Amino acid sequence: MRLKITHVTSYSYDAPVRSALQKLRLTPRSGHGQTVLDWDVSITGGTRQVSYADQFVNHTDLIKVDPGAQHIEIVCQGHVETENRNGVIGIHKGFAPLWLYRNATPFTAPGSTLRALVRQLKADHGDADALTQLHALSDMILGQVRYETGRTDSSTTAETALAEGHGVCQDHTHVMIAAARLLGQPARYISGYLMMNDRVDQTASHAWCEVWTDALGWVGFDVSNGISPDDRYVRVATGRDYRDAAPIMGIRQGAGDEHLQVSLQVQQ
Repeated sequence: MRLKITHVTSYSYDAPVRSALQKLRLTPRSGHGQTVLDWDVSITGGTRQVSYADQFVNHTDLIKVDPGAQHIEIVCQGHVETENRNGVIGIHKGFAPLWLYRNATPFTAPGSTLRALVRQLKADHGDADALTQLHALSDMILGQVRYETGRTDSSTTAETALAEGHGVCQDHTHVMIAAARLLGQPARYISGYLMMNDRVDQTASHAWCEVWTDALGWVGFDVSNGISPDDRYVRVATGRDYRDAAPIMGIRQGAGDEHLQVSLQVQQ
């Protein structure tokens, strides 16, 4: 499938920015069932300082915001050819060792609620193979964490989302990663794009996870949609959790409030 993606992120400030840096992970790479045919990232109100591959092999751009700017716009657009591999990514590659993805992070540190979820999974599916257990785990998480926008934010942990019973794709992904690590399986966070069947216009990119299995290597799970990723998905960045794979992160100096607006189109 050939997907056309247009992703616009705009920041507006009440007062001129004295100094600001932004780290962008907005450029997909070819491989694992996707081929980037063309891709462009343009910045208004800032200047690209350097581009590099980070420790998770994410293409990363470091942007310096123009001094005195009150509006910054980042426009990403391009075409990606995809194929359906039923979520199977396969062998492990990159600079980060496989064992690193077994370690808990502040977003995925388990508490009593996560441990209870894994105990229930083992009680119900303890005799099943790893892949069957992981699909069952995904179903359990979706059943216990309702998809609701506006109830969590980018700082919400997996334990909090599961305990409170609501969240979005980021929360579902963190819960799945935390539970998989409790099972002894390496797991990682994926940020990227999803072509929705019922709409073209979206207000945010998507997130899902990949879990390592001895039989197939890395396998993807989109808890929010109850499936393994197919040819409607484009992988952009990976990491141990959201912070490692966030599309944009930054720091700034200067008074005034920041206003964010995101426009995204993914279409065939």
